Amino acid sequence: MTRMKMGFRWYGEGNDTVALDDIRQIPGVETIVWSLHRKQAGEVWEEAEIAAEIARIEGLTDEHRAKGVTKTFRADVVESVNVHESIKLGKTVLGMSRDEAIENYRVTIERLGQAGVKVVCYNFMPVFDWLRTDMFHPLPDGSTALFYEKAVVDELTPESLIASMNLGDKTGDGALTLPGWEPERLASFQELKEAYVGVTREDMYASYKYFLDAVIPVCEEFDVKLGVHPDDPAFDIFGWPRVVSRKADLARVLSLNESPYNGLTLCLGSFGSNPDSDPVDAVKTFMDRIHFSHVRNIKHFPNGDFTEVAHRACEGSIDTVGIMKAYADAGYDGYIRPDHGRHLWDENRGNTPRPGYGLYDRALGIQYLLGVWDSCRYGD
Repeated sequence: MTRMKMGFRWYGEGNDTVALDDIRQIPGVETIVWSLHRKQAGEVWEEAEIAAEIARIEGLTDEHRAKGVTKTFRADVVESVNVHESIKLGKTVLGMSRDEAIENYRVTIERLGQAGVKVVCYNFMPVFDWLRTDMFHPLPDGSTALFYEKAVVDELTPESLIASMNLGDKTGDGALTLPGWEPERLASFQELKEAYVGVTREDMYASYKYFLDAVIPVCEEFDVKLGVHPDDPAFDIFGWPRVVSRKADLARVLSLNESPYNGLTLCLGSFGSNPDSDPVDAVKTFMDRIHFSHVRNIKHFPNGDFTEVAHRACEGSIDTVGIMKAYADAGYDGYIRPDHGRHLWDENRGNTPRPGYGLYDRALGIQYLLGVWDSCRYGD
C-alpha cells in the first residue's frame, strides 16, 4: 500500500516547549522533522552532532521501556540546512565566498545522507525569511495565531522590522531560537542590505542554478532529496527579489536542474499567502517533485491582510481537503507535516510556545489531515 508519512517539527531538547514524549502520543506521527538550530548558515554540520540528535530522536530509554512504551520515531527529514547569503548573491559576503559555502553545504549533505536522512528542506529567500506583523494575534474563539497586516508592512523599513522582531518574553525565557531571525543574521543586516543593491531576479536564478548544479550530484550519490520552501509570504518584500513565490517560479526552479533530487517542500500556507495562487493546482502540477509538504490554512482579507487559522478547510481560504485528496488520489508516498498552528489553552496562559509551534493545534491538525487522507484511501 502506498503510504504518506506524517511528521512533526521539533526544535530540539531545551529549545522547544513540546517534548518528544508529547509528540509520541499523537496518533499517526512517525517522523520527527529536525535541525541543528544553533548552526549558522555556511557552517559544516559535524558527524557527531548529527549522530547525537538522531539518537535522541530515534531512541527509547530504560524508563520508556519500563512503562511499556515501544513507539519510536524516524529522523528522515531535516528542516532546514540554511543557504548562506554568498550562495544567493554569487559573491563573497559575511566573510565567506560562494564556493566555500557550497563546499560546506555539500559536506553537510553527504554526512546527513550517511546518517540516513532522506529529505533536506531549505529556502532561497534574500536577507529575511518569513514575515508576520503579530505573533500572537487574537482570533474570535480566544486562541491566538500568526498574523500579517499589509498596512503595517507597507510602512515598515527593514530596520524597523528588525527592531519589531525582538520578541522578549513572548518566546518563553527568551532562549528559543526563531529561525530566520537569528541575532547573528540580523547583526549583519547593513552589509547584506548593501550587497543586494541592484540584484535582479535573473541574478538570483543564475546563482540558484550554480548552487543546484554543485550540490545535486552529492544528493544523488547519498540519496538525499532537496526540497525548496516557497517564499513566505509569496511576494517581494522591501524590493528584494523573491524567486520561489508563484507557480511559474516553482516550475523554473525545478527546470534549473532536472534531477528528481531537485524538488519542493511545498508549504501550502506560504504558497497560498498570495491570493492569486491555487494550492490544490500546485499539488497536482508538481506531484512528482514534491518531496515534503506543509499543510496549513490561512484566511485572506480584502485589504491584503491574512491570518493563520485552524487546519479545517472551512476555517480559511486554503482548501486543505482538496490538498489532501490530491495527495491521496495520487498515492503520494512522501512526507507531510502540519504547519503553523494556533496557540491554545495553557499556551495562551503561560506555557508560551515558539510562535506557530505549540502542541495542541498541530496535534488537532494532524488528526484532521489524516482523517481526510483515510477517507480517500480507505480500503487500500
